[in-house]
Formats: sequence, C-alpha cells, structure tokens
Amino acid sequence: MSTTATLPARTRTGLGLLVLAYLASLLAYGLVGLGLRGRVPNDLGAYGIGLAAAFVGGWLAIRWLAPRADPVLFPVAALLGGIGLAMLYRLRPTVAGEQATWFVLGVAAFVAVLFVIRDHRQLDAYTYTIGLGGLVLLLLPIVPGIGHEENGARLWVQLGRFQFQPAEFGRILIVIFLSSYLAGRRELLAAGIGRFGSPRAKDLGPLLLAWGASLAVLFLQKDLGASLLLFGVFVVMLWVATGRWPYLAIGIALFALGAWIGYSAFAHVQARVDIWLHALEPDKVHSFGYGQLAQSWFALASGGLVGTGLGQGSPDLIPFVASDFIFSAIGEELGLLGTTAVLLLYLALIGRGLRVGLERSDAFGTLLAIGLTTTLALQTFVIVGGVTRLIPLTGLPLPLVSYGGTSRIATMVALALLVRVSAGPWVRTRDRER
Repeated sequence: MSTTATLPARTRTGLGLLVLAYLASLLAYGLVGLGLRGRVPNDLGAYGIGLAAAFVGGWLAIRWLAPRADPVLFPVAALLGGIGLAMLYRLRPTVAGEQATWFVLGVAAFVAVLFVIRDHRQLDAYTYTIGLGGLVLLLLPIVPGIGHEENGARLWVQLGRFQFQPAEFGRILIVIFLSSYLAGRRELLAAGIGRFGSPRAKDLGPLLLAWGASLAVLFLQKDLGASLLLFGVFVVMLWVATGRWPYLAIGIALFALGAWIGYSAFAHVQARVDIWLHALEPDKVHSFGYGQLAQSWFALASGGLVGTGLGQGSPDLIPFVASDFIFSAIGEELGLLGTTAVLLLYLALIGRGLRVGLERSDAFGTLLAIGLTTTLALQTFVIVGGVTRLIPLTGLPLPLVSYGGTSRIATMVALALLVRVSAGPWVRTRDRER
C-alpha cells in the first residue's frame, strides 16, 4: 500500500482517538468536581479550552512535522495526562493548576522536539557529546550548593526558585547514547564464543561499566529506582542489539549482585525491603513507613470492581498519594476496572513503541525506540509493582499521571522522539507531492 493511501487512514485514526481522549479527560475532571462538591468545577470551561488547545496543538504538530507517525502514541499519552490531571485535582486541588501548566509545557516541549529534530538519525552523529551530557545530568544533584536531598534520596537541583530533577532528562540522553554506541558495535558484541555464543571477556566491558554506573547512582544519590531503571534499560538494549541471551543472563546475575550490595550497604534499602515484607503485620501497620503501603492495599481493596466513584473515596489516608501512590487512589475510586483501563493504556503505549522499533530498518532507530519504550515500561512496572506490593517500593513517578513537572515534560520529550522515529525523516510538503 502506498504512503499516499495510508496517510488519510492514519489521520482519521489519530484524530478520532484524540477526540475520545479529550472527552474522557474532560468527563473525569467534571466527575471529580461532582464527587467532591456536588457540582462541576467552576473552571471546567477554561480547563476544557486549555486542554483542547494542548491536544490540538500536539496533533497539528504531528500532522505538519511527522505525518507518517504512529497515530496511537500521542492520543494515548494525552489521555493518560488527562487522567493524571483529574486525579491530581481530586487529591491536591491547590496544585492542580500548576500541574496543568506543566502538562501544557510538556506538549510545547513535544512540539519543539519534533520541530528541531527532523530526522532521528541526526542524533547518531553526537554519540559521546550526548552521553557526556546525560552523565552530567545524572550526577548533577550531588554537586554541593545546588543539589539537595529529599525523602532519603538526592535527586533535586535548586537554581534560585527553580527546582527540578535533572536525571529525568539525563536518562533520555543516556538512551540516545546507548542506541548510537550499540548500533555501531552490535556485530562485534554479538560475536560470541562456545556453543551458546557467550560474550568474550573484552566485550563485557560495556555491561560492567553500566553496572558500575547504576551502583554509583545508588551510592551517591541513594536512588534505588533510578539505579534499577538505568541498568535494566541497558541490559535490554544490549540484548536487542546482539540477539545473545547470555548477555541477558549475565545482566540478571549482575543485577542480583548489585541488589545484594545495595541491601548490605544502605539502611534505607533494608528499610524498604522490611516494609515490603512486613507491611501488614499488626504491630507495624500504623507506623509511617509500613502504614503507607498498608493503606495502599486497603485503598485498592476498598475500590472493589467499580470503585467508590471519583471524589468519593479516602485516598488522603495514604502518605505521598499524589506522587508515589496515585495508582492506589485510582484503584480506590475507579476500582479494578479503572486500574485495568489505565494499565491497558500503558500496554498500548508500550506495545506501539516496541512495534515502532521492530519496524525500523536502521539499527539506531530500532534501539532508540526500544530503549525509550523500555524506560517507560520499567518505570510503570516499578511503581505499579511497588504500590501493589509485588516488589519493594522505589519511589519513581507513574509516567504522565503522578505529581511532578519534570517527569511530565521529560516523558513528553521521550514521546516526541518515539513519534519522530515512527514517522521517519520529515519531508517538506512540496517534496512529498513530487
């Protein structure tokens, strides 16, 4: 089928999904007001106009700059963002406007990335510059005077009145660096020895370097989630680049060793594991650390199949509910059906992202799409697994839903790169018509 024939179908699909995402987001916001105060919010009209401007602005940018892009990616991300804003309005009304502003800024960053990066292969020419930039951003919070610690982790940078988490953008740059590095060396790294194609000793250097970097993040910043995410993404990308399962096996073994080192060396890691194992014990359930995970379980259980209704639950009983535990609030007020719907949205986003990677003909584009998608997948798994007590809680934000302006913008930047990879190089309209 020709590109000319497929473009109208993509346009209709993308626009139809975006309209549904807008209506669902606006409905959720209105229902929160009804649940909390018995009437729709006074600013529903202004909110609807602002949300429509953001949605339409992003869609028009795709139509102009990336017309061949996957039509599902942006509408699904927009709906997740709309659900997140409605839940934040329900949980923290005083910061809902601020988070809506960050969402609009995220869409603006999305458009800017599409405008500046007309071909994802441009990035392949700046491998080590991008890698150095990512490393600087990852380690910036440990710089005295600007970095500071909150809730046991040193993640924040304060510049005057402006506070942000540079690691959110650093991870994107690291994924770009790894995509370029591995694409250029995949044949050398894939050259194994023995019956099972085990990697040669000299080819284990990148894996050990990534392992050391993840441990450095854990030791210097005390950030278990970022450490897990960084190493996990690298192992998956290395596996995809080489096609050799021994790399995956060695990566899992190194991860287990790193987890043991982290548990042995840090009291806060030991505390998180202890909370995970004993959160529901009667003598601990009312203490702060154990209580937040116990309240998360209680909230999910009280939601049942259909939930208590937006604005009708008691999610404020959970500490840090707007950031770490927002998925539990969704479970209480929207029930099993609501949490399943949210997880299916993430599954759709992840599935389409992996499909984009598999459809690319260039190794760099494949690895970039899969790396960005794996970052989203691991981050979602870590936070959902933590609040449901499947794994120890690590404190990462739920992408596009949790409180956090830096995370919201960084996720939209990553989404823009994924859209660019799916669309291929931008071609001017008059050149397309020739």
